[in-house]
Amino acid sequence: MKKIDFEDIILFENQDYIVINKPPYLSTLDDRVTEGKVSVLALAKKYCSTIQIGHRLDKETSGCLAIAKNPEAYRHLSIQFEKRKTKKIYHAIINGIQDFKNVEVSKPIHAFNTGVVKIDHENGKEATTFFTTLDVYTKNTLIECKPITGRMHQIRIHLAVLGAPIVFDNLYGGKPLFLSELKKKFNLKFETDEKPLIQRVALHAKQLIFEGLDDKEISIEAPYPKDMKALLAQLEKNR
Repeated sequence: MKKIDFEDIILFENQDYIVINKPPYLSTLDDRVTEGKVSVLALAKKYCSTIQIGHRLDKETSGCLAIAKNPEAYRHLSIQFEKRKTKKIYHAIINGIQDFKNVEVSKPIHAFNTGVVKIDHENGKEATTFFTTLDVYTKNTLIECKPITGRMHQIRIHLAVLGAPIVFDNLYGGKPLFLSELKKKFNLKFETDEKPLIQRVALHAKQLIFEGLDDKEISIEAPYPKDMKALLAQLEKNR
């Protein structure tokens, strides 16, 4: 991953908050960083030394991430997440064709230290997500995901429950997507030359809505990153 200029990924900033469009492959916090890499936290602290991260996104997930610039703003944001007053909208590209119309999945999630979760009705924590189909392609679907709770890998496992895993999500049954699957006439000299159209879980935090310290709504949308934009362009082109 090329070097990231923090200012280039800022979508919104006022005296209390910053919302960034987190690139894929960038860890939110230092404890998830591999050797020689940086985190959102480290980049943000160079920009503003008093910042605190308001919530997390998985390393592979791109999109809206809120950052508080002072302790009061952090407390205000944390309470909103805790009381489920924030609104989060994600977009996912899934394997297969699905026609979801505000489909609800309420399945408790149990997280393991291995970084994997499972549905567990005895020991899991409550989790609810709503899913709506946005667009249908030849073999894939673009889905809007609205998580009410904020459990680890919640959207990913809830889509797996529906038999609709996210593209390239090998932890929960998702398969890679190749151009040869979409194009009727596809010439490849050597099979080993073909790479998946996206090489991460195809999940993007599209929109985040929360209240500032003045109680006014802050609503931010994050454009798709290059890899997801390119994938959607191929899906559109090869309907």
